[in-house]
Amino acid sequence: MVTVTPNPAVDLTYTVAGVHPGGSHRVSAPLSRAGGKGINVSRVAHQLGFVTLAIATAGGSTGAEFARELGRSGVPHRLIPVASATRRTIALVDTVAGNTSIFNEAGPELTAGDWQRLAAAVAESLGTAGVLVGSGSLPDKAPADFYPTIVALAQQAGVPAVIDTSGPGLLAAARAGADLLKPNNEELVAALGESDLVCAARKLVGMGARMVLVSAGADGMLAFDARSPDRYLSARLPEALQGNPTGAGDAAVSAAAVALASGISDTEEILRRATAWSAAAVLVPGAGEISPQYQDLAARLIVSGHTTNNARTPWD
Repeated sequence: MVTVTPNPAVDLTYTVAGVHPGGSHRVSAPLSRAGGKGINVSRVAHQLGFVTLAIATAGGSTGAEFARELGRSGVPHRLIPVASATRRTIALVDTVAGNTSIFNEAGPELTAGDWQRLAAAVAESLGTAGVLVGSGSLPDKAPADFYPTIVALAQQAGVPAVIDTSGPGLLAAARAGADLLKPNNEELVAALGESDLVCAARKLVGMGARMVLVSAGADGMLAFDARSPDRYLSARLPEALQGNPTGAGDAAVSAAAVALASGISDTEEILRRATAWSAAAVLVPGAGEISPQYQDLAARLIVSGHTTNNARTPWD
């Protein structure tokens, strides 16, 4: 698995027993990791013994911190040096309220040369790849065609392309014919301007995406496949899990990518794996790893088939 993270970050995760707006809080030292969605995807695959290469940019003092931690993690990687400082993100996990607040710095602008070197690194990696994952937001003034470009590179190499992004990048990846898109419900609604998740996902398929997984938190995940345009699948656990959902979507992408790299094309099997790994990510402190319980969680999933004609989602 080759992952591409154009907008990586140093992720800081703080855990606090109750948040009081306007008040002071004493916290332990945060969990600090090299992060960004594609990095997290590679971390999960690496944890479970799958071969991966994480490609990302890194710059400034935070980029040096990012590179040091990623080196200690053991995840194989290739970093593209840039002049702009790598951003940071903060996750504040409230153990009393049972929720997590995320604070994301905007990504730094990259030069035209930076983007060219990043795309070249992707092209060079595809000779032995089983799947390509492009994941995360794009920094300000990024080329609008970056994700379509790497989808095209994957297609030329005969490698499935998985894209997990938001906004115009999500639509561009669909039009480029990505093999799998993985938005969450909020990203899907915002990108399509469509309040009905089923209609919105079908529009992505109509644009050219071959498969779409839509995560909806405690309500589970939906799967749409261009080969079966009149139906979709849903998967969920019998009950909601308590924990940190920060890396749940990245774990789902990792599961789907590993499946595609293994030659698995069955929609239900990909959905089961993605939902189980996503749920298992909620049970660990930080993004980029999953609980060993993922196989037990997969066995407990409730998977249902639905028709798209006048269909309503399970949580409507």
